[in-house]
Amino acid sequence: MTTETHEISPPPAAREWLWYAGVLAAAVAGWVAYGQLIPFSEWVTSLFPVARDSHTGEAIAFFVYDVPKVLLLLTGIVFVTGVLRSWFSPEKTRAVLAGKREIFGYPLAAFLGVLTPFCSCSSVPLFIGFVSAGVPLGVTFSFLIAGPMVGPVGLGLLYALVGWKIATIYLVFGFSIATIAGYVMGKMGLERYLQDWVRELNAGPLNDLPEETLTFTDRLKIGAEQVREIVGKVWIWVLVGIGIGALIHGYVPEATMLRIMGGEAWWSVPAAVVVGVPMYTNAAGVIPIVEALLGKGAALGTTLAFMMSVIALSLPEMIILKQVLTLRLIAIFIAVVASGILATGYLFNLLL
Repeated sequence: MTTETHEISPPPAAREWLWYAGVLAAAVAGWVAYGQLIPFSEWVTSLFPVARDSHTGEAIAFFVYDVPKVLLLLTGIVFVTGVLRSWFSPEKTRAVLAGKREIFGYPLAAFLGVLTPFCSCSSVPLFIGFVSAGVPLGVTFSFLIAGPMVGPVGLGLLYALVGWKIATIYLVFGFSIATIAGYVMGKMGLERYLQDWVRELNAGPLNDLPEETLTFTDRLKIGAEQVREIVGKVWIWVLVGIGIGALIHGYVPEATMLRIMGGEAWWSVPAAVVVGVPMYTNAAGVIPIVEALLGKGAALGTTLAFMMSVIALSLPEMIILKQVLTLRLIAIFIAVVASGILATGYLFNLLL
């Protein structure tokens, strides 16, 4: 006589509540962890035999803080957009933003970017979420440019540093660059230059069930699957990008930048952009450098062009974006945004 053992699984209602509880617990844990990133990074840095205010100490603290911050943001945003996408397919999303209504998407995306207190690498998770949800590429670029360039933290610090008139002009220029650059790239039909896996993600349905038959638990599962697929592809490049950014943040000498941007020669603006692109910091981190440059006699337009390039075209950001965009699309993005930054720098130097 044989005895068969059957695995007892929870009833459907219990399984649903397990999902609800698990998602809630993960959200709370992520929120608590996010709030402890600064003390955690300081504690980890203290374990190394280096002075905290040394170049190496700065690089370590930057890396330990930024990696979990970006990964937490990426996980949360991809999960939420995955759940939302179960209601709004790429076709529906494109339909809402198509035709005459799409023209409003660019300034709205730029405005959303202005309101988000993210640096360039922290804006990438939202960009990936928008792209994977089928939001038009040009609209997502407007957000990606505006977020770090004219976010509330950097703008507030700039108001305190140079006054409300110049800060307001900077806001107008930054918002305009984000809106116009997104519109230009949107009209260029660049979706074909997305990475293959992103195009495949947008091309087909997320599941085999009709939308009206999905339960909320099914939608949570879709969000979790999106996290596994998208975060699983890009996390290593988050580490690489931020690692390079940490080295630059800790070791790039301020004196070199002062020598390049201290004068008002015609080449100082493009030189400032070239110097700024390989760097990586957030708006709050670049403001002290801007203050030092202005104090040493650097032209205002040149200094603001440098600030824009640092926070809108950083090398670590491009490394992470490489997992979503092809090199050709990244080159187009850099060319369009750099053109707007150069125009801003020259106009500021001419008018002020």
